[in-house]
Amino acid sequence: MGRTVPTYRMTLESIIQSWSDFRRALPREDREVFDQMVNRARMHSSASTYAAFSDPVEGALLSILLEQEKEIRRLREKR
Repeated sequence: MGRTVPTYRMTLESIIQSWSDFRRALPREDREVFDQMVNRARMHSSASTYAAFSDPVEGALLSILLEQEKEIRRLREKR
């Protein structure tokens, strides 16, 4: 018997796939940044699974924001 409820990771990949037309419309340099952003969403998929958001996009966006905040902090500390 197979699983009837997709995992968060599977759902996230589906969300990312739904963004493919948006990605395709971006200029090349923006596509690279977009890909980095998507990878940031993947970095915290375990936490998003644990949180069990009713809308899985919340987990993706929070993961991206968290990684951006960490990057801002690293850049400020370099100054």
